[in-house]
Amino acid sequence: MWGWIILIIVAVIVVAGLGIYNNLVKNRVRVKEAFSTIDVYLKKRYDLIPNLVETVKGYATHEKETFENVTKARNVAMAATDSTEKIQANKQLTGSLMNLFAVAENYPELKANVNFLDLQGNLSKLEEEIAFSRKYYNGTVREYNTMVQQVPTKIVAMFTGFKEEPFFETEEISKNVPEVKF
Repeated sequence: MWGWIILIIVAVIVVAGLGIYNNLVKNRVRVKEAFSTIDVYLKKRYDLIPNLVETVKGYATHEKETFENVTKARNVAMAATDSTEKIQANKQLTGSLMNLFAVAENYPELKANVNFLDLQGNLSKLEEEIAFSRKYYNGTVREYNTMVQQVPTKIVAMFTGFKEEPFFETEEISKNVPEVKF
């Protein structure tokens, strides 16, 4: 009799553990899918930046340090391999782009350039898409991290190697976007 009770309890624990494990897997996949969407928009952003730098460079030739910083930040962001590195690198890139647009403010001819305006509009659209994707990603990370931290899921997560994922947050500098007037 006791053998059957113990066997039933063990079976219930195993089935519950498998259910928890499968939910962790499902949520981890959702987090990765959400980040891959951000990655697509970031790639488009990386592709747009060289054209933007070249356009500004044609008007602001003595702003060499700003151009180098943007290029360096772009290269670091493109080379990042995991989500934590990409998040950090894109914070740096956003700051560099803010500096580039601040430089552009000093050149009225540049602000009137059709190519620059087009590039700036495209970048603005991409930034909106990145923001929407980041919001979705952070929501999936919140759900996943909550699962990883709550008992009994935390126990299964510890034994199976599930760890919390980082949020994709913006830096304070990018939260206070300066108003650009043309």
